[in-house]
Formats: sequence, C-alpha cells, structure tokens
Amino acid sequence: MAGALCASLLFVLSTVDTPVTAISISSGVNSVVSPVTRHRVLLAVLSAVALFSLPLHHAFAQNGTIESRTIEPVRSAAMPIPAPPGLAADSYILIDYRTGKVIAEHDSGKRVEPASLTKMMTFYLVSAEIKFRGLSPEEMVPVSNNAHKAIGSRSFLEPGSLVSVRDLMYGMVVQSGNDASIALAEHVGGSEEGFASMMNQMAQRLGMTDSNFVNSTGLPAPDHYTTARDMAVLARAIIRDHPDHYKLYSVKEFSYNGINQKNRNTLLLRDPTVDGMKTGHTNAAGYCLVASAERGNMRLISVIMGARNEQLRSTESLRALNYGFRFFETVKLASANKKLGDVRVWGGQADNVDIAVADDKFVTLPTGQSAAVSREMHLSRDLVAPIDAGQELGMLKVKVEDKLIAELPIVALQQVGQGGFFTRATDRFKRLLE
Repeated sequence: MAGALCASLLFVLSTVDTPVTAISISSGVNSVVSPVTRHRVLLAVLSAVALFSLPLHHAFAQNGTIESRTIEPVRSAAMPIPAPPGLAADSYILIDYRTGKVIAEHDSGKRVEPASLTKMMTFYLVSAEIKFRGLSPEEMVPVSNNAHKAIGSRSFLEPGSLVSVRDLMYGMVVQSGNDASIALAEHVGGSEEGFASMMNQMAQRLGMTDSNFVNSTGLPAPDHYTTARDMAVLARAIIRDHPDHYKLYSVKEFSYNGINQKNRNTLLLRDPTVDGMKTGHTNAAGYCLVASAERGNMRLISVIMGARNEQLRSTESLRALNYGFRFFETVKLASANKKLGDVRVWGGQADNVDIAVADDKFVTLPTGQSAAVSREMHLSRDLVAPIDAGQELGMLKVKVEDKLIAELPIVALQQVGQGGFFTRATDRFKRLLE
C-alpha cells in the first residue's frame, strides 16, 4: 500500500509545481498558504509515507498477528548417559531439588517404616510453628515423664526440666533424640497423638500421599509408614520452606546435659557438598538415609530405605548423588521479572512495554544439553493500551533441539495507560499503514 502511494506521489511530483491550499482540520475552510509549492508538500508527504512504510518496531513480524523471536540458536550437544546404578537398598529415589525431576528410583512408592526419618516431619511442623504462629526458639518447654522415658536414641533430658525449643530442635536433628521429639510434639500439639494428627494433615498438604504417622519419633508402631518418594517430597519442602532451619542438618555434633553426641549422617564428613539431612534405623526399617548436596547451581536429594548396614546407606547415597551430578545439570530457562525485551503498544502513554516471565523456571537436562536449548518468544503484534502490569502478552517456548520442554507465559513488566485523543488517532493511522 505504502509502495503504491509512493509511486503515485512520484508521478505527481514530476509533473506539477503550482501553489496549493491547506485544509484546516478544525474549520474545514480552505486557505491559500504562502509560497509553499506542491513540490515541497509532496516531498514532505513522500518522506512520511516512506517512514511509515518501514517496519514500525523491531519486535513485530511482517505478517500475521503473532511474532516469533528466537533468542538463542540451537546447538546439538547430546551425549550418551549410562543407566542409573543399582543400589543395595530396598527402595530409593534421587531427585533434582529445584525441578522435582526424578533422576533415578527403585520401588520409590513402596510403603516402608520410616524409622527416625519421621523426625523430619516433626521438624517441619515445629519450623512452621515458629514461622507462622509465633513459637519462639527461646521458649522454654517442660520435659514430661513420657518424653523422658522414651526408648532408643536420646538427648538425655531430665524429667521436669525446662529446655528451649532451640535446644530440643538440635537434639532432635543432630542427636536424633526421641525424648526431644516427644517434648516438642507435646508442646506444639498438646499431646503426641494430637501432634500426629497435625503431621498427617501436613503430609496431605505437601503431597505425601502414601504416608501415615502415629508418633513423632518413628519408633515402630502399627500403621506408621511412608515411601522413599514421600520422604523426597518432605526433604524438598524443608529446604524450600524453612531454609534457615534446614542449616541445623549440617551441624556435626551437639552437646547437652554434659553429653556430646555426633551427627549420625557420616556423609557430612565424607563429602563437603553434603549439608543434610537425616538418618534412621530400626530392625524392621533397616538403615535409612535422606541426604542432600549442592554442587554449583545444582542441588540433589537422595533417599535410601532399607540398606543392610550403616556404612552401606552412606556409600549408596553417595553413589546416587555422584551419578546425578555427573550426568545431569539444572538449567535455568528464565528469571522472574528479568526483562526479555519490549513490544510496541498502540494508543498508549508509552510506545513500548517491557516484557518478562513471571516466575523462575528450571529444568533438569542431561549434562551438555543446555547448549542445545533454544528460546522462542511468541507475542501479539497488535497490542492496544491500556496494558496492565502482569498482563499476559504471549508465550516463551523453550526447546531442546526440536523437542518442546517448556511453555512460559510472557507478561508486561509495567502498566501502560491509554494515551490522549491525538495519540490514539495518530496510532490508528499508523496501524492502517502497517
């Protein structure tokens, strides 16, 4: 359209050179302008048409209502990956913390006794009480006879004594003290039975669909069970929801009442990247270990259930972690509210609006495949003000070679109000030419 108009104007320009009249928009009355020639007017119009005939904004495609921008080129870097190692355990699972991606598993949905891994749920609930209900770490908790008489691993609490919530949490996490767990459960839930009900409610909220708790310690009891998969879900929730309290799991030893006890998670001594989490053992459950390690920007969680001995649960956990870190990587596809570019807005108080994705997005990929990731933005090319901050404007499609692995909504980073009458009228004309 603009090209044809330019050609017509060139023809007129070559044949006419006489005075012209200007038309008043407000009154519609014709008046002779000064010695302005039709030649000069047509030159101005021709320049405007030529300008409007150019692409109106680098963000827009030349046809259709959706534009497509490829942010990064595709580069193939596929490498073979060995099968996950077979671990000497009844059941196990290895996941990427940030994505929840299962990297390796065996019978991870099998119901088993959790032993002292149960204390992870006790820990989660106490941490939630501190965060949301104002429980103070310095609050003093009375130790009942019931807590004092707990069998198994203990923090050696004296009956009738007052112990801070903080010390009880250290005793429960580092020393795996059953007495400390019961004291906390009774303080938070009124009784251990009441606390167990809270544990089951929280398990359902977290998506632990195959777990049931009847006590706060993990001592053997009918109908007290979990799965390796549910323990991974719980571990991920602890790290995500209570990162400050999670640091307790990296403490290597703790002294109370004159008795020093070491953390039973020996991986804390064997691998500096391991910073948690919890061991467990009963005759029925075998030797269990939930472990988490962070190397670079990748954090993995492993769960080993039913190993034959204490050394084996650590060795097999480390084998799982090493496999995951060697052959997989966590890739950040997009950062929340980080500007990806901008798009044209018609009839607005601003000509453009910045765009981004609303949330961080990670994926787990085989090591080396991050080089093959391409990101393509699909955006509307006919946006009209007003635009709200956070309004969805398009989609970011992420592929590994030709495989689509994620679709992320693209949103406006700021509001663009509707422009005045002249702006809207001018933009309507520009849109017609475009």
